Amino acid sequence: MRTLWIALLALLLSGCGYNTLQTTDEQIKASWSEVLNQYQRRADLIPNLVNTVKGYAAQEQAVLLGVTEARAKVGSIQATPELINDAQAFAKFQAAQGQLTSALSRLLVVSENYPQLKSDANFRDLQAQLEGTENRITVARNRYIKAVQEYNVTVRSFPSNLTAMLFGYSVKPNFTVENEKEISRPPAVDFAAPQTVAPGTAAPAK
Repeated sequence: MRTLWIALLALLLSGCGYNTLQTTDEQIKASWSEVLNQYQRRADLIPNLVNTVKGYAAQEQAVLLGVTEARAKVGSIQATPELINDAQAFAKFQAAQGQLTSALSRLLVVSENYPQLKSDANFRDLQAQLEGTENRITVARNRYIKAVQEYNVTVRSFPSNLTAMLFGYSVKPNFTVENEKEISRPPAVDFAAPQTVAPGTAAPAK
């Protein structure tokens, strides 16, 4: 009799979305872990990038400080597993990462004004690593977005919403569409704008 009840309970749960909730929740955790890994990879590149730029463009203090402060703000946020269940904490994390993305974009735009910096092998290598990491961040975020969307649909849909309430599953926050557009937009370089002449280089011919 006990075996029969267990079998019936298992059948009931599988028909009410329990298995889907379990599966999608695990997918979210795995996707979130990859998002954090790629963000950390980016954060690890920043000190060397800032020091390299500083060697050629020390006068760009505002831009350099902006990147350093944005990185510090990101590092001050505890990206615990519980963060993805807290809409307010998730929004704070998302905003901090967005600020760091913007700060890095400004740094790359400024680098266009320094030919010696652009020709530096270490800078080129760091820039290539950063671009590759940004691409991996986009891929990881997209996977996370899809996992959360699938999970949230299950949580909201009948009859799986009853199962979700019974076992404490609730809707999870997600990255916003506006932020996705911003993070995927490459930094614009205005070559028509007046350029700062790097120390030790000749002014461009007119």
